Amino acid sequence: MSYWLMKSEPDECSIDDLAAAPHRTVPWFGVRNYQARNFMRDDMRIGDGVLFYHSSCAEPGVAGLAEVASAPYPDATQFDAKSPYFDPQSTPDKPRWLLVDVKLRRKTALLPLKRMRELPQLQSMQLLRPGNRLSITPVNEEEWRAVLELLGDRR
Repeated sequence: MSYWLMKSEPDECSIDDLAAAPHRTVPWFGVRNYQARNFMRDDMRIGDGVLFYHSSCAEPGVAGLAEVASAPYPDATQFDAKSPYFDPQSTPDKPRWLLVDVKLRRKTALLPLKRMRELPQLQSMQLLRPGNRLSITPVNEEEWRAVLELLGDRR
């Protein structure tokens, strides 16, 4: 099993949106970074743990726990000329962009980025490295367990 931190802007898809979605599952659409795409395409597996992270908001941080709920498949927004994620170089025969579905495990109290930066056990997290802007980053088992403990989850 692998673990991931997946960033979402709350006005695009919040933890509450995920909780209200059918089957508490949403497609992780709109990723337009090759490294993040490759994580979904090559490394994510159904059941992998996800830290659902609110970004680009007043108080960024981990807002809940989720899991990868599908194998990768083409992101339909790349084909929609009206979508901000449209990619004119991508075709249904040769899609450039993939996504996975993400399913809610549970909403948590927010674990703010500021608090995460203060904790020695999280200093290796890719999220906390200067200049990191990836929307999806791997989380190692020690980091995963530390976040779960901070959230009061002993799984």
